[in-house]
Amino acid sequence: MKKHFLLAALIIPGLLNTASAQNVIDSGSYFLHKFAQNIGKETYTITKNGNELTYDVNFRFTDRGQPVPLKAQLVTTVEHEPVNLFIKGNTSRFSAINDSIRIRDKKATIWMDSVVHTETMKPLAFPVAGYSPGTVQMVLLKYWKQHGMPKSIAMLPKGEVIIKKDGTETLSFNNAPLVLERYIVSGLIWGNEIVWTDSRGNLICLITNDAEGDKLEMMAVAYENLLPQLISKAATYGMKLFSSSMKMDVAKNKTLAIVGGNVIDVEGNESVNNATILVADGLIKQVGKAADIKIPAGATIIHAEGKTILPGLWDMHAHFQQAEWGPSYLASGVTTVRDCGNEYDYINAIKSAIDSHKGVGPLIIKAGIVDGPGGMGLGIVRATTKEEAVKVVNMYKDNGFAQIKIYSSIKPDIVKAICDEAHRLNLTVTGHIPQNMTTQAGIDSGMDMINHISYVYAMMKKNKDRSTNMDDSTSKAALEFLKAHHTVIDATVGVYEMVFRPLNEDILIMEPNYYNLPVPLQQLFTTMGMPPEQAKTNRPRFESMLALVKILHDNGITVVAGTDMGFPGYSVARELELYVQAGLTPMEAIQTATITPAQVMSMDKTTGSIKAGKQADLLILDANPLTEIRNIRKVHMVIKEGQQYNPHVLHRMVGFGN
Repeated sequence: MKKHFLLAALIIPGLLNTASAQNVIDSGSYFLHKFAQNIGKETYTITKNGNELTYDVNFRFTDRGQPVPLKAQLVTTVEHEPVNLFIKGNTSRFSAINDSIRIRDKKATIWMDSVVHTETMKPLAFPVAGYSPGTVQMVLLKYWKQHGMPKSIAMLPKGEVIIKKDGTETLSFNNAPLVLERYIVSGLIWGNEIVWTDSRGNLICLITNDAEGDKLEMMAVAYENLLPQLISKAATYGMKLFSSSMKMDVAKNKTLAIVGGNVIDVEGNESVNNATILVADGLIKQVGKAADIKIPAGATIIHAEGKTILPGLWDMHAHFQQAEWGPSYLASGVTTVRDCGNEYDYINAIKSAIDSHKGVGPLIIKAGIVDGPGGMGLGIVRATTKEEAVKVVNMYKDNGFAQIKIYSSIKPDIVKAICDEAHRLNLTVTGHIPQNMTTQAGIDSGMDMINHISYVYAMMKKNKDRSTNMDDSTSKAALEFLKAHHTVIDATVGVYEMVFRPLNEDILIMEPNYYNLPVPLQQLFTTMGMPPEQAKTNRPRFESMLALVKILHDNGITVVAGTDMGFPGYSVARELELYVQAGLTPMEAIQTATITPAQVMSMDKTTGSIKAGKQADLLILDANPLTEIRNIRKVHMVIKEGQQYNPHVLHRMVGFGN
């Protein structure tokens, strides 16, 4: 059986060369986008041979200088019944695929890399290997319609896809109305894709996420100028999916009384046992010993006896790439995030939905990303001249952004121009240290904050094994420089733990909730890391980065907790666990995700701690994280601006298993 299949699998790719110009019956092409930037193209041709249609697909984009090519061939009957799928290439900068599926007599023979098996087909099943290519998703929709629009369809090689029609969209195109059909597709990625087709079922736009978790758009070439509208609409529709299934009870006169809990005072470095917190109008009205506070008549009582209450957590390095991040963050107790670079139209729509209670998620502080010229650049917001730098900064300021984020291709003189204009407008500047600049030069140019501990590590003297030599004068001078410039470090050490993880190490060490993640996320993270020998070589490097958190803290240099995505929501807890591993006390680690970022963002008068007059952003835990930092994962309830959230409900909304 195995030899027979391998022969069949080798035949399938050969079909790529059988089409001739005479029997091509249709073709199409899509521009591929990341951060709204056109980074590549997908093209397909359809050939007809008897009762069979063959879709030959070429998918390719270049992401920050790295090619991501993929070829696929899908064969179906003219009624869209699947026959074969061959797909080989890359699905992101860090992932590859090599699958073949052959369907005969209600049996599917599946070849994934070098592993072969045959299984009996379910009554409704379609070969689809993920978000790409979009052409396969277009044919999947046609198959779904052909079979009466069922609730779900089995996927080959594995999984289940759920499709539902979500409505129609009428846009203006070439001075005429264009009516599109809108669909929600789930199961191919974590969360929901939004798909628009024309009345004949031809794909017009697909908004999805690639295999490294970045949002990616596929847009039919002829309709390219509609993309900004559809990006904004995708944010609104994605948020609506969650707000419509949850009662957003934001009653202005509602009073909550949280009684009996142990309140952690992150400003006073102490705990208040058997405390009462009164909340009304989304604000904390009183907090103190239970004996000192009278509970108003009619207040809703929340019993917190035996529990610990913290301020809501912050993630100072978010990338809110899809609506599912909102419930995921809240479920982990994260009530505020700094979005460190996103698509302009998308993040504006996401924030607007949350702020107007039409979406579920944390408060978003926007940092507008700007990059420079060249193939390594990211996104469509670029600054090559000082005039462009000024224009970009003003655009972000006029649209409610709190910061500017420098990315990696900005030229050194433009960094200074951006910082000067940002400071003139009372904005701060964070980001990467661009190529051909040192960390010191970036800070001297005006950068207030640095994303990623690696840029601090780069300042230090190294030993032969690439560990840092902190006794060297170079390292000491670097610390003095950072302190003198009041530079804030968003460490993201959890990212480096992922990168340097030995692939043979149990992933539960890094993320104990791994098996609660939706299956597409498990598949995404399980291959992140390095071969054991390579990881062993890099271990001193990672341990030095981790140790720098404690060294920075002890030298009076501000560290704030940021994750750069990672395991949705859970990564904030992991970041704090790593800080304690580095030597911070649990209280000090918690402060990096509560009062310290609030102070850094000049918001400590309104949030960041549990004080009267501040926003009622609270995290109720079943155990005390001051005795064991991992207890920060034991979330009982989250309150954001007085609104109560059940973490289990939130997680179920976005496909988590807990």
